[in-house]
Amino acid sequence: MAYVPGPRCHLTREVPVKRATVLTSSAVALLLMAGGATTATALHKDVTVTVDGQASRVGAFGFTVADVLSAQGITLGARDLVYPSLSDSVADGQTITVEYSRPVTLTVDGSPVTFHTTATSLAAALEEINQPGLRSARLSAARSAALPREGLSIEATTAKDVTLIVAGKKKNLSTTAATVEDLLTEQGITRDSDDRVKPELDAGVTDGLRIVVDRVEVSTLTKKESVPHAVVVRKDASAWKGESSVLTRGKDGTAQRSYLVTTVNGKVESTRKTSEKLLTKPVAEVRTVGTKASASGIGLNLARAAMWDKIARCESGNNWSINTGNGYYGGLQFNLASWRSNGGRDFAAYPHQASRAEQITVANRYYAKAGTSPWTCA
Repeated sequence: MAYVPGPRCHLTREVPVKRATVLTSSAVALLLMAGGATTATALHKDVTVTVDGQASRVGAFGFTVADVLSAQGITLGARDLVYPSLSDSVADGQTITVEYSRPVTLTVDGSPVTFHTTATSLAAALEEINQPGLRSARLSAARSAALPREGLSIEATTAKDVTLIVAGKKKNLSTTAATVEDLLTEQGITRDSDDRVKPELDAGVTDGLRIVVDRVEVSTLTKKESVPHAVVVRKDASAWKGESSVLTRGKDGTAQRSYLVTTVNGKVESTRKTSEKLLTKPVAEVRTVGTKASASGIGLNLARAAMWDKIARCESGNNWSINTGNGYYGGLQFNLASWRSNGGRDFAAYPHQASRAEQITVANRYYAKAGTSPWTCA
Protein backbone atom coordinates (compact mmCIF):
# COMPACT_ATOMS: atom_id res chain seq x y z
CA MET A 1 0.00 0.00 0.00
CA ALA A 2 1.47 3.38 -1.03
CA TYR A 3 0.79 6.20 1.43
CA VAL A 4 0.44 9.67 -0.05
CA PRO A 5 0.91 12.54 2.42
CA GLY A 6 -1.99 14.98 2.81
CA PRO A 7 -1.74 18.72 2.32
CA ARG A 8 -0.28 19.23 5.81
CA CYS A 9 2.17 16.28 5.52
CA HIS A 10 5.63 17.02 4.18
CA LEU A 11 9.36 16.52 4.71
CA THR A 12 11.01 18.64 7.38
CA ARG A 13 14.24 20.65 7.20
CA GLU A 14 14.85 22.73 10.36
CA VAL A 15 15.90 26.35 9.74
CA PRO A 16 15.82 29.42 12.00
CA VAL A 17 13.32 32.22 11.50
CA LYS A 18 14.66 35.17 9.58
CA ARG A 19 13.99 38.07 11.85
CA ALA A 20 12.80 41.03 9.87
CA THR A 21 13.31 43.57 12.66
CA VAL A 22 14.38 42.86 16.24
CA LEU A 23 13.75 45.77 18.55
CA THR A 24 15.87 45.52 21.68
CA SER A 25 15.23 47.66 24.74
CA SER A 26 18.00 50.07 23.67
CA ALA A 27 16.48 50.37 20.21
CA VAL A 28 13.10 51.12 21.70
CA ALA A 29 14.69 53.74 23.96
CA LEU A 30 16.30 55.43 20.95
CA LEU A 31 12.96 55.47 19.14
CA LEU A 32 11.26 56.91 22.17
CA MET A 33 13.88 59.64 22.41
CA ALA A 34 13.50 60.36 18.73
CA GLY A 35 9.74 60.17 18.43
CA GLY A 36 8.44 60.43 21.90
CA ALA A 37 5.25 58.84 23.19
CA THR A 38 3.56 58.79 19.84
CA THR A 39 6.20 56.50 18.37
CA ALA A 40 6.16 54.14 21.39
CA THR A 41 2.42 53.79 21.17
CA ALA A 42 2.62 52.91 17.51
CA LEU A 43 5.22 50.21 18.11
CA HIS A 44 3.50 48.50 21.03
CA LYS A 45 0.97 45.82 20.11
CA ASP A 46 -1.26 43.55 22.22
CA VAL A 47 -1.51 40.29 20.24
CA THR A 48 -2.55 36.66 20.81
CA VAL A 49 0.05 34.04 19.87
CA THR A 50 -1.38 30.53 19.43
CA VAL A 51 1.22 27.74 19.28
CA ASP A 52 -0.14 24.25 18.46
CA GLY A 53 -3.53 25.29 19.78
CA GLN A 54 -2.25 26.92 22.99
CA ALA A 55 -3.09 30.66 23.05
CA SER A 56 -1.13 33.33 24.97
CA ARG A 57 -1.88 37.07 25.18
CA VAL A 58 1.35 39.03 24.85
CA GLY A 59 2.46 42.64 24.55
CA ALA A 60 5.20 43.25 22.02
CA PHE A 61 7.02 45.95 20.18
CA GLY A 62 7.54 45.41 16.47
CA PHE A 63 6.33 45.99 12.97
CA THR A 64 5.93 42.42 11.59
CA VAL A 65 4.88 38.91 12.63
CA ALA A 66 8.56 37.91 12.57
CA ASP A 67 9.30 40.72 15.09
CA VAL A 68 6.68 39.44 17.52
CA LEU A 69 7.70 35.77 17.26
CA SER A 70 11.36 36.66 17.66
CA ALA A 71 10.60 38.64 20.77
CA GLN A 72 8.81 35.58 22.17
CA GLY A 73 11.75 33.26 21.37
CA ILE A 74 9.74 31.23 18.85
CA THR A 75 11.90 29.64 16.14
CA LEU A 76 10.32 28.07 13.05
CA GLY A 77 11.50 25.35 10.73
CA ALA A 78 11.01 25.32 6.99
CA ARG A 79 7.89 23.15 7.29
CA ASP A 80 6.37 24.86 10.29
CA LEU A 81 3.31 26.94 9.50
CA VAL A 82 2.55 30.50 10.62
CA TYR A 83 -0.49 32.71 9.92
CA PRO A 84 -0.23 35.47 8.82
CA SER A 85 3.12 35.21 7.05
CA LEU A 86 6.31 36.37 8.76
CA SER A 87 6.59 39.49 6.63
CA ASP A 88 3.05 40.68 7.30
CA SER A 89 2.65 43.72 9.53
CA VAL A 90 1.12 43.28 12.95
CA ALA A 91 -1.99 45.10 14.09
CA ASP A 92 -3.04 45.64 17.66
CA GLY A 93 -5.36 42.81 18.84
CA GLN A 94 -4.26 40.46 16.06
CA THR A 95 -3.90 36.65 16.46
CA ILE A 96 -0.76 34.92 15.22
CA THR A 97 -1.03 31.15 14.76
CA VAL A 98 1.99 28.82 14.77
CA GLU A 99 1.77 25.11 13.92
CA TYR A 100 4.95 23.06 14.35
CA SER A 101 5.72 20.24 11.91
CA ARG A 102 6.34 16.79 13.44
CA PRO A 103 7.99 13.73 11.86
CA VAL A 104 5.94 10.52 11.99
CA THR A 105 7.45 7.17 11.00
CA LEU A 106 4.65 4.77 10.13
CA THR A 107 5.59 1.13 9.55
CA VAL A 108 2.72 -0.59 7.75
CA ASP A 109 2.95 -4.40 7.63
CA GLY A 110 6.72 -4.15 7.93
CA SER A 111 7.22 -1.37 5.38
CA PRO A 112 8.24 1.99 6.91
CA VAL A 113 7.41 5.43 5.55
CA THR A 114 8.15 8.81 7.16
CA PHE A 115 5.97 11.88 6.72
CA HIS A 116 5.68 15.24 8.48
CA THR A 117 2.53 16.80 9.78
CA THR A 118 1.38 19.80 11.81
CA ALA A 119 -1.34 17.68 13.43
CA THR A 120 -1.02 17.39 17.20
CA SER A 121 -2.64 13.95 17.57
CA LEU A 122 -2.12 10.60 15.92
CA ALA A 123 -5.76 10.41 14.89
CA ALA A 124 -5.55 13.75 13.07
CA ALA A 125 -2.31 12.73 11.37
CA LEU A 126 -3.86 9.49 10.09
CA GLU A 127 -6.84 11.41 8.78
CA GLU A 128 -4.46 13.56 6.76
CA ILE A 129 -2.95 10.44 5.19
CA ASN A 130 -6.48 9.36 4.24
CA GLN A 131 -5.70 5.70 3.47
CA PRO A 132 -8.77 3.42 3.96
CA GLY A 133 -6.64 0.48 5.10
CA LEU A 134 -5.44 2.41 8.14
CA ARG A 135 -8.92 3.04 9.49
CA SER A 136 -9.27 -0.60 10.58
CA ALA A 137 -5.57 -1.23 11.17
CA ARG A 138 -4.16 -2.26 14.53
CA LEU A 139 -1.75 0.40 15.82
CA SER A 140 1.09 0.18 18.33
CA ALA A 141 -0.18 3.36 20.00
CA ALA A 142 -3.62 4.67 20.83
CA ARG A 143 -5.22 6.73 18.09
CA SER A 144 -5.84 9.45 20.65
CA ALA A 145 -2.10 9.70 21.44
CA ALA A 146 -0.59 13.19 21.25
CA LEU A 147 2.19 13.86 18.75
CA PRO A 148 5.20 15.40 20.55
CA ARG A 149 7.44 17.97 18.87
CA GLU A 150 10.15 15.33 18.36
CA GLY A 151 7.70 13.14 16.45
CA LEU A 152 6.52 9.52 16.85
CA SER A 153 7.17 6.03 15.45
CA ILE A 154 4.08 3.87 14.92
CA GLU A 155 3.58 0.31 13.70
CA ALA A 156 0.37 -0.50 11.86
CA THR A 157 -1.00 -3.91 10.92
CA THR A 158 -3.71 -3.77 8.29
CA ALA A 159 -6.60 -6.23 8.16
CA LYS A 160 -5.95 -9.50 6.28
CA ASP A 161 -8.49 -11.93 4.86
CA VAL A 162 -7.61 -15.44 6.08
CA THR A 163 -9.16 -18.90 6.27
CA LEU A 164 -9.20 -20.64 9.65
CA ILE A 165 -9.94 -24.37 9.81
CA VAL A 166 -10.35 -25.83 13.31
CA ALA A 167 -11.06 -29.57 13.65
CA GLY A 168 -12.26 -29.61 10.04
CA LYS A 169 -14.63 -26.64 10.43
CA LYS A 170 -13.86 -23.76 8.05
CA LYS A 171 -14.25 -20.06 8.81
CA ASN A 172 -13.34 -17.06 6.66
CA LEU A 173 -12.44 -13.93 8.59
CA SER A 174 -10.63 -10.59 8.51
CA THR A 175 -7.97 -9.94 11.16
CA THR A 176 -5.27 -7.48 12.16
CA ALA A 177 -3.37 -10.12 14.15
CA ALA A 178 0.36 -10.02 13.48
CA THR A 179 1.10 -13.74 13.95
CA VAL A 180 -0.77 -17.03 13.81
CA GLU A 181 -0.61 -17.26 17.60
CA ASP A 182 -2.10 -13.76 17.91
CA LEU A 183 -4.94 -14.73 15.59
CA LEU A 184 -5.76 -17.90 17.58
CA THR A 185 -5.78 -15.85 20.79
CA GLU A 186 -7.99 -13.25 19.12
CA GLN A 187 -10.46 -15.96 18.07
CA GLY A 188 -10.41 -17.68 21.48
CA ILE A 189 -8.91 -20.87 20.05
CA THR A 190 -7.22 -22.82 22.84
CA ARG A 191 -4.93 -25.78 22.21
CA ASP A 192 -2.91 -28.38 24.08
CA SER A 193 0.52 -29.84 23.45
CA ASP A 194 -0.84 -32.61 21.20
CA ASP A 195 -2.78 -30.33 18.84
CA ARG A 196 -1.20 -29.43 15.51
CA VAL A 197 -1.12 -25.94 13.99
CA LYS A 198 -0.02 -25.06 10.46
CA PRO A 199 1.76 -22.80 9.72
CA GLU A 200 3.90 -22.37 12.85
CA LEU A 201 2.60 -20.15 15.66
CA ASP A 202 5.21 -17.46 15.04
CA ALA A 203 4.44 -17.22 11.33
CA GLY A 204 3.25 -13.81 10.14
CA VAL A 205 -0.34 -13.36 9.01
CA THR A 206 -0.59 -12.52 5.32
CA ASP A 207 -3.55 -11.91 3.05
CA GLY A 208 -5.08 -15.20 1.88
CA LEU A 209 -3.32 -17.28 4.57
CA ARG A 210 -4.81 -20.71 5.36
CA ILE A 211 -4.46 -21.74 9.02
CA VAL A 212 -5.27 -25.31 10.05
CA VAL A 213 -5.70 -26.44 13.66
CA ASP A 214 -6.06 -30.21 14.09
CA ARG A 215 -7.36 -31.54 17.38
CA VAL A 216 -5.18 -34.49 18.39
CA GLU A 217 -6.05 -36.96 21.14
CA VAL A 218 -3.65 -39.67 22.30
CA SER A 219 -5.14 -42.43 24.46
CA THR A 220 -4.31 -45.95 25.67
CA LEU A 221 -6.64 -48.84 24.77
CA THR A 222 -6.34 -52.22 26.53
CA LYS A 223 -8.37 -55.24 25.37
CA LYS A 224 -8.38 -59.04 25.11
CA GLU A 225 -7.77 -60.48 21.66
CA SER A 226 -7.50 -63.96 20.19
CA VAL A 227 -4.16 -65.46 19.25
CA PRO A 228 -4.57 -67.60 16.08
CA HIS A 229 -3.54 -71.23 16.34
CA ALA A 230 -1.02 -72.82 14.00
CA VAL A 231 -1.83 -75.64 11.54
CA VAL A 232 0.51 -78.60 11.24
CA VAL A 233 0.07 -80.79 8.12
CA ARG A 234 1.38 -84.35 7.97
CA LYS A 235 1.49 -86.48 4.84
CA ASP A 236 -0.29 -89.86 4.87
CA ALA A 237 0.82 -92.27 2.14
CA SER A 238 -2.08 -94.64 2.94
CA ALA A 239 -4.76 -92.06 2.13
CA TRP A 240 -5.82 -90.95 -1.33
CA LYS A 241 -4.69 -87.59 -2.65
CA GLY A 242 -7.18 -84.95 -1.62
CA GLU A 243 -8.29 -86.82 1.47
CA SER A 244 -7.54 -85.20 4.82
CA SER A 245 -8.36 -85.77 8.45
CA VAL A 246 -7.94 -83.79 11.65
CA LEU A 247 -5.92 -85.51 14.36
CA THR A 248 -5.94 -82.60 16.80
CA ARG A 249 -8.42 -79.76 16.64
CA GLY A 250 -6.84 -76.33 16.86
CA LYS A 251 -7.86 -73.71 19.39
CA ASP A 252 -7.08 -70.01 19.45
CA GLY A 253 -5.40 -68.54 22.50
CA THR A 254 -6.08 -65.19 24.18
CA ALA A 255 -3.83 -62.25 24.97
CA GLN A 256 -4.22 -58.90 26.70
CA ARG A 257 -2.82 -56.15 24.49
CA SER A 258 -2.40 -52.40 25.02
CA TYR A 259 -2.39 -49.90 22.17
CA LEU A 260 -1.51 -46.23 21.87
CA VAL A 261 -4.32 -44.72 19.77
CA THR A 262 -3.93 -41.35 18.04
CA THR A 263 -7.07 -39.63 16.76
CA VAL A 264 -7.08 -36.46 14.65
CA ASN A 265 -10.31 -34.48 14.59
CA GLY A 266 -12.17 -37.52 15.92
CA LYS A 267 -10.78 -40.01 13.38
CA VAL A 268 -8.22 -42.69 14.21
CA GLU A 269 -4.93 -41.84 12.55
CA SER A 270 -2.73 -44.59 14.00
CA THR A 271 -2.75 -47.48 16.47
CA ARG A 272 0.51 -48.77 17.90
CA LYS A 273 0.80 -51.84 20.13
CA THR A 274 2.74 -51.02 23.29
CA SER A 275 2.45 -54.24 25.32
CA GLU A 276 1.10 -57.81 25.18
CA LYS A 277 0.47 -60.45 27.87
CA LEU A 278 -0.41 -64.01 26.84
CA LEU A 279 -3.37 -65.27 28.87
CA THR A 280 -3.99 -68.69 27.26
CA LYS A 281 -1.72 -70.44 24.79
CA PRO A 282 -3.12 -71.46 21.39
CA VAL A 283 -3.37 -75.17 20.52
CA ALA A 284 -2.02 -76.13 17.10
CA GLU A 285 -4.25 -78.08 14.72
CA VAL A 286 -2.73 -81.30 13.34
CA ARG A 287 -4.02 -82.58 9.97
CA THR A 288 -3.11 -85.45 7.68
CA VAL A 289 -3.34 -85.29 3.88
CA GLY A 290 -3.28 -88.27 1.60
CA THR A 291 -0.51 -88.75 -0.94
CA LYS A 292 -1.66 -92.02 -2.56
CA ALA A 293 -2.05 -91.60 -6.32
CA SER A 294 -5.15 -93.01 -8.06
CA ALA A 295 -4.88 -95.62 -10.81
CA SER A 296 -6.23 -93.21 -13.40
CA GLY A 297 -7.10 -94.87 -16.72
CA ILE A 298 -7.52 -98.38 -15.27
CA GLY A 299 -10.96 -99.90 -15.87
CA LEU A 300 -12.37 -96.83 -17.61
CA ASN A 301 -15.88 -97.11 -19.01
CA LEU A 302 -16.83 -94.32 -21.40
CA ALA A 303 -20.16 -95.81 -22.48
CA ARG A 304 -22.95 -93.24 -22.97
CA ALA A 305 -20.32 -90.45 -23.02
CA ALA A 306 -22.58 -88.16 -25.07
CA MET A 307 -25.39 -88.59 -22.54
CA TRP A 308 -23.06 -87.85 -19.65
CA ASP A 309 -21.73 -84.73 -21.43
CA LYS A 310 -25.31 -83.53 -21.88
CA ILE A 311 -26.08 -84.12 -18.20
CA ALA A 312 -22.83 -82.37 -17.24
CA ARG A 313 -23.81 -79.30 -19.27
CA CYS A 314 -27.03 -79.11 -17.28
CA GLU A 315 -25.58 -79.99 -13.88
CA SER A 316 -22.35 -77.98 -13.89
CA GLY A 317 -22.06 -76.06 -17.11
CA ASN A 318 -19.72 -78.84 -18.30
CA ASN A 319 -17.16 -77.89 -15.60
CA TRP A 320 -15.64 -81.23 -14.57
CA SER A 321 -13.49 -79.70 -11.79
CA ILE A 322 -16.14 -77.59 -10.13
CA ASN A 323 -16.41 -77.45 -6.32
CA THR A 324 -18.78 -74.77 -5.07
CA GLY A 325 -18.80 -76.00 -1.49
CA ASN A 326 -22.46 -77.09 -1.62
CA GLY A 327 -21.62 -80.77 -1.07
CA TYR A 328 -21.74 -81.73 -4.78
CA TYR A 329 -18.64 -82.11 -6.91
CA GLY A 330 -17.44 -82.37 -10.49
CA GLY A 331 -19.18 -82.28 -13.83
CA LEU A 332 -21.89 -84.77 -12.82
CA GLN A 333 -22.34 -83.32 -9.33
CA PHE A 334 -21.71 -86.44 -7.24
CA ASN A 335 -22.12 -86.14 -3.51
CA LEU A 336 -19.31 -87.74 -1.54
CA ALA A 337 -21.37 -90.75 -0.41
CA SER A 338 -22.39 -91.66 -3.97
CA TRP A 339 -18.84 -91.20 -5.20
CA ARG A 340 -17.34 -93.50 -2.60
CA SER A 341 -20.08 -96.16 -2.76
CA ASN A 342 -19.45 -96.53 -6.50
CA GLY A 343 -15.68 -96.88 -6.28
CA GLY A 344 -14.81 -93.28 -6.95
CA ARG A 345 -11.78 -93.48 -4.69
CA ASP A 346 -10.19 -95.72 -7.28
CA PHE A 347 -9.42 -92.45 -8.99
CA ALA A 348 -9.55 -89.60 -6.46
CA ALA A 349 -10.77 -88.73 -2.99
CA TYR A 350 -13.26 -86.21 -4.40
CA PRO A 351 -15.16 -86.28 -7.71
CA HIS A 352 -13.87 -82.90 -8.90
CA GLN A 353 -10.29 -84.16 -8.49
CA ALA A 354 -10.87 -86.94 -11.04
CA SER A 355 -10.74 -86.57 -14.82
CA ARG A 356 -13.83 -86.47 -17.08
CA ALA A 357 -13.22 -90.06 -18.15
CA GLU A 358 -12.88 -91.21 -14.53
CA GLN A 359 -16.08 -89.41 -13.50
CA ILE A 360 -17.97 -91.01 -16.42
CA THR A 361 -16.62 -94.43 -15.38
CA VAL A 362 -18.00 -94.00 -11.86
CA ALA A 363 -21.28 -92.66 -13.30
CA ASN A 364 -21.66 -95.82 -15.41
CA ARG A 365 -21.16 -97.92 -12.27
CA TYR A 366 -23.91 -95.91 -10.55
CA TYR A 367 -26.06 -96.11 -13.69
CA ALA A 368 -25.92 -99.88 -13.53
CA LYS A 369 -27.58 -99.71 -10.12
CA ALA A 370 -30.04 -96.83 -10.45
CA GLY A 371 -30.15 -95.70 -14.03
CA THR A 372 -30.36 -91.92 -14.49
CA SER A 373 -32.70 -91.33 -11.56
CA PRO A 374 -29.94 -89.80 -9.35
CA TRP A 375 -29.51 -86.95 -11.87
CA THR A 376 -32.29 -84.38 -12.12
CA CYS A 377 -30.95 -83.19 -15.49
CA ALA A 378 -31.19 -86.63 -17.11
